[in-house]
Amino acid sequence: MRVSNGMIFDAGVASINRQTSSLLHLQQQVASGRRILTPSDDPVAAARALEVTQASDVTAHFKQSQNFASSAMGLEEVQLSSAGEILARVRELVVQGGNSSLSATDRKSIAIELRARFDEMLGIANVTDGTGNHIFAGFMGTTKPFGGTIESILAGGEIDYGGDDGRRKLQVSPTRFIEISDSGNDVFNRIRNGNGYFATGYAAGNTGTGIVDSGNITDPAKWNAQPAKNFSINFSIDMVAVPPVTYYDIVDTGSGNSMLTGLAPVLPPTAATGQRVYQSGQPIILKSQGLEPAFDFGGSVLITGAPADNDSFSIAPSSSQSVFATLANLIGALEMHGGTPAANAKLGSEIGFALANLDHSIDNILRVRAQVGSRMNEIESLGNLNEDLGLQYQQTLAELQDLDYAKAISDLTRKQTDLQAAQQSFVKISQLSLFDYL
Repeated sequence: MRVSNGMIFDAGVASINRQTSSLLHLQQQVASGRRILTPSDDPVAAARALEVTQASDVTAHFKQSQNFASSAMGLEEVQLSSAGEILARVRELVVQGGNSSLSATDRKSIAIELRARFDEMLGIANVTDGTGNHIFAGFMGTTKPFGGTIESILAGGEIDYGGDDGRRKLQVSPTRFIEISDSGNDVFNRIRNGNGYFATGYAAGNTGTGIVDSGNITDPAKWNAQPAKNFSINFSIDMVAVPPVTYYDIVDTGSGNSMLTGLAPVLPPTAATGQRVYQSGQPIILKSQGLEPAFDFGGSVLITGAPADNDSFSIAPSSSQSVFATLANLIGALEMHGGTPAANAKLGSEIGFALANLDHSIDNILRVRAQVGSRMNEIESLGNLNEDLGLQYQQTLAELQDLDYAKAISDLTRKQTDLQAAQQSFVKISQLSLFDYL
C-alpha cells in the first residue's frame, strides 16, 4: 500500500479532530452536570427522561390547581365562619328579646341591631372572590345571587335567589375533580323549619295566652309512616263546669274530623265528647291513648299558658325556610307584637320558633363548613402526594440524566492525554520525509 504525505496529514487531522470533539463533549457534560446532552448520547434514557419530565410538568400543573382550589375554599370558609358568628349573635339577641320584662321600645332596639345583622348576612351571601365571581351563585358566578328586603319577606315574599344549584369544580389530580364552591340554596335557603319534621304555628285570631313550642319527635319512623300530617290542636272551654275546664281536640286539617273520635268535633266539650283535658306545661302526645281511632305520630307538642275558647295551633310537615326569612320574621315579631297578653303570647311563640330555626341555620352552616374543611383536607393530602411524586420524579431524572463526576473527570483526563498523544505523534509522523535528511 502506498502511503502519501497527504494521507498522513489527513489521517492525523481526523484523529486530532475526533479526540478534540470527544474532549469537548466531556467538557460540556462536566460544565452542565448532565450525562445526556443530546438524545444520541443515550436514546433509551433520553426517551424515558422525556416521559418523566412530562409527568413532572403535569404534577406541577395540578399543584397550581390545588393552590387555587385551596384559596377558593379558604375564602368560602372565612365567609361561612362570619355567617356562623352572625347567627350566634342573633341567637343571643333572640334570647334577650324573649325577656318578658322588656318594653316595646327595648324590643324595637333589638330589632334595629337585627336589621343590621340581616344586611350583614345578605352581604356575605353576595360576596365575590378576587376575580369578581360570586362565591354562592353556583355556576352563575357573574350574577348577584340574592336580592330582596325584610319588608318583602314580611309581606309574604322571600329573598330572591338568582343563582343556580351548581357547584364549581376543579381538576386537582388525574382522577379527582373537587368542588370549590357551594350553591347559595344549599347554604342559606334549604333549611328545615320547625323541629326538622314538623313546624308548629298559631292562629292569627288567638286571644288567649297559650304559647306553643316547636314540638318534639321521639320516633321518626312513626312520623314518616303517617300519610296525612297536617292537623291542628283546637281548644274549647266547658263554661258549665265549675271551675271551667279547658279541652283540646286534635283535628285533621284535610277532613275537618277529630282524630280522637273520627267524627266531626262536638261542641260544647264535655268529658264524654272524646276530647282531652288541657293542662298547661303538660306535653300533648300526638297519638291515640284510648278508644279513639289508632294513630301515632311519634312525637309531642308542648303548650303553656291559658288558651282561650276557639284558640288553635297548627302542625304541618317541615318545609325549607331561608335564614333570611327566619331573621325577617323575628324582626317583624319584635317590632309589631307585644303589649296585650295575647300579643305577648304570640311573641313568645315566635321567639321559640326563631330559636329552633336559628339552630337549624347554624347546624346547616356548620354542615357546609365541615364539607369545605373535608375538601381542604383532601387538597392538603393531594399536595403532600404531589410533593412526594415530584421528589420521586427528580430522583428518576437524576438517575437518568445526571453525570457521574468521578467517572467524567477521569474520562476527561484520559481524553486530554489521548489528544496530546495524537498531537505529538502527528508531529513525529509528519517529519518522516527524506528531505529532512538531505
